[in-house]
Amino acid sequence: MAKRGWKEVEKDADPQVNVRVPEELLQEVDKVLEERGFTNRSEFIRTAIRDALHPQPKLSEEALERIEESKKELEEGEYVGVDDL
Repeated sequence: MAKRGWKEVEKDADPQVNVRVPEELLQEVDKVLEERGFTNRSEFIRTAIRDALHPQPKLSEEALERIEESKKELEEGEYVGVDDL
């Protein structure tokens, strides 16, 4: 057993953090975790913390527009294959 603060915990156990959350926010969390397939609140909160610490890169508006243009061209058969380069 190791001591963390005043509480003894198993060496391999993750630290535990208690957080107070307004009821309305907790209801939103419960709704989203169910929609996205999280098994429990802890899993959802760990993912939210990871996403906050390591956000995914976002595409610029220009890049998103080019992707849309490429999709339309592909649908219309207007594309350049690797062999054509």
